[in-house]
Amino acid sequence: MINSNKRVACIIPARLQSSRFPKKILANLLDKPLLEWVWNAAHTVSLFDEIVFAIDSQEAADLIQSFGGKFIMTSEKCESGTIRMIEVMQSGKIQADIWVNWQGDEPFITQAMIHDLLQPCDNTTGMCTLKKLITIEEQIISPNIAKVVSDAQDYALYFSRSPVPYFRDEKDLNIILGKKVYYKHVGIYAFSTEALQKISKLGFSELEDAEKLEQLRLLQYNIPIKLHETQQEVMGIDTPEDLRRAEIHAKQLQLS
Repeated sequence: MINSNKRVACIIPARLQSSRFPKKILANLLDKPLLEWVWNAAHTVSLFDEIVFAIDSQEAADLIQSFGGKFIMTSEKCESGTIRMIEVMQSGKIQADIWVNWQGDEPFITQAMIHDLLQPCDNTTGMCTLKKLITIEEQIISPNIAKVVSDAQDYALYFSRSPVPYFRDEKDLNIILGKKVYYKHVGIYAFSTEALQKISKLGFSELEDAEKLEQLRLLQYNIPIKLHETQQEVMGIDTPEDLRRAEIHAKQLQLS
């Protein structure tokens, strides 16, 4: 998807009013704000030519300014992080060939994962994302973990908060995890400018509305999504409980 001649912008959408964890983007993770963790992590990636938050509140702006971050204000009406990124693109304030959507609740994404995301592929649609083999039993049934199934060429067939595929004859999750394969979706995307322009014209999606997964809008309108596999573990923060787990993980990182 990328070569040395491509300009890459990392846009970090950060919406104030999250339904499952209101104002989580203002929360602290150990000794510093969650958004500062994301900002610092993004700056370890040498592939990015530009890094900027896309936000919708003065509270977020004040917080980002406190640690020297850069931001662009966007509408409170943006339905998803991708729509927020499209608004940034259409503003003309950032110029890029490839647009990476790094969500503001993903503090532990690494440069290795970005290389996995942007690896060369046969994707003519201009959109890639990541999947990771599930190795923790509770993630199979957790509605906070989006699962993904793909075809033989690693294009997404469906994303769901439910366990997919559903193994009809297996009742024991331990058996399933040991013998069957589940993948979770890693919520980071890369788009070409042309892909974002096409997405900006899409209408309402019943599937997206039902599962609250923005990538389903693309599948419903028959836009292919290429999946690359990563071996790197991820830990997005969707709930207060996730934040507590993230604090344990962050402490382990500091000690390593």
